[in-house]
Amino acid sequence: MFIGHYALALAAKRATPRTSLGVLFGATQLPDLVWPACVLLGWERVAIVPGITAFNPLEFSSYPWSHSLLMVAAWGALAGILFYAWVKELGAAAIVGLLAVSHWVLDWVTHRPDLPLWPGHAGRYGLGLWNSVAGTMAVEGGMFVAGVWLYFGGTNANDRSGRYGMPALILLLSGFYLADRFGPPPPSEQALGWFALVGGWLPVGWAAWADRHRSVRGTN
Repeated sequence: MFIGHYALALAAKRATPRTSLGVLFGATQLPDLVWPACVLLGWERVAIVPGITAFNPLEFSSYPWSHSLLMVAAWGALAGILFYAWVKELGAAAIVGLLAVSHWVLDWVTHRPDLPLWPGHAGRYGLGLWNSVAGTMAVEGGMFVAGVWLYFGGTNANDRSGRYGMPALILLLSGFYLADRFGPPPPSEQALGWFALVGGWLPVGWAAWADRHRSVRGTN
């Protein structure tokens, strides 16, 4: 799952309009923001195995600290607590924490059975939507279109940055998604880790910037 995670963040802006879209992007992508650092540090392992699924060539052989259910819940709780300490809004903090946990749920739908429940747990879970290219693109594409529609339907651009910044971000994410599916596999695990690190944080910063130039409808 990739743009499906961002879809939930875009939709969540309706539920917590005062929260920056950058925060919502970071929350829903939190495990994937932690993961590349763990790979580059050697704490988690990934292999590039073309054909392991129809959609994605990655074999996530070990990622208990970033993607086990227990640790995702812990990362989500930490994010929610820190956000509450910052804004003192319990509802918004709860949404941030739940968005982080939603990452595991959506990955469980798409991944082959490779997700553990906690570090050291031998079981691996995943429904394997990635085994169907058409199914993956239909589900994620539908979610993304819905999320984009909800976000743009609930906000107005304040200036040129707000008018063009968000559409450009949507195009960037769509391009990342298509490159992931139709482009060549990464040249190495290290290169994948660096690309994932930069490619994960770039949309978070971009979303925070562009969202500052838009207003929730009825408030501007």
